[in-house]
Amino acid sequence: MKYPVLVLRNNQENNYQLSVVDLPGCQVKATTIDEGFILLNQAMTEHLKILVEYGEKVPHAKTIEEHMNVTSAAHPIWAILDFDIVPYMGKSHKINVTLPELLIKQIDDRVAKSSDHKTRSGFIAMACLTELTR
Repeated sequence: MKYPVLVLRNNQENNYQLSVVDLPGCQVKATTIDEGFILLNQAMTEHLKILVEYGEKVPHAKTIEEHMNVTSAAHPIWAILDFDIVPYMGKSHKINVTLPELLIKQIDDRVAKSSDHKTRSGFIAMACLTELTR
């Protein structure tokens, strides 16, 4: 899932604060934006583990435009963090799904050509998430 990230420059401390605005409390400080994204990826992992531990649902990402309409930050920088939330959605269960042969071939071709999806199941799970968030 693609989560909007709010990046704020703190000139007094000479650093950046990066926040995943859809995950309240998930934020880091770093000396560079690149370092911030590394730290933020780790923070998201820990944040989502805690949500799962307490039986909470993983929040869906809103659009940057939705967040821009309500932010009061001065000079915000917006970015996107693409994060695989499927491992944090609970235990996986095997199900039988019947799909047309051509659709299966198209899915397999996409998975083979894309670094975004490692498996057919992962692709289908992300497609379902996308549809459910609309």
